[in-house]
Amino acid sequence: MAIVTIPSVLRTYTARQSRLTVPGATVEEVVSTLAASYPDLAPHILDDRGDLRSFVNVFVGEQDIRSLDGVTTHVDDDSAILLVPAIAGGAPEPAGRAE
Repeated sequence: MAIVTIPSVLRTYTARQSRLTVPGATVEEVVSTLAASYPDLAPHILDDRGDLRSFVNVFVGEQDIRSLDGVTTHVDDDSAILLVPAIAGGAPEPAGRAE
């Protein structure tokens, strides 16, 4: 079973666990099993169709799955998977504070 590292921003949905052992032969299977095991986590990593959200980056070892086979990337029992949700934003400039 793969070891999935949960980033701190998502640990609220995994009972504060930072690493989970999850079965699956591909990234897609691991992520789907993870989402089924932690339903509150699902909307943060999967869209309405059950596909991995585009802003969630997934690494197997040190490689981004986009440079491998995407969600069909094979994982071994000892694979380390890292979920990294993209974080963007910031507060808009307050009104009347233009330079």
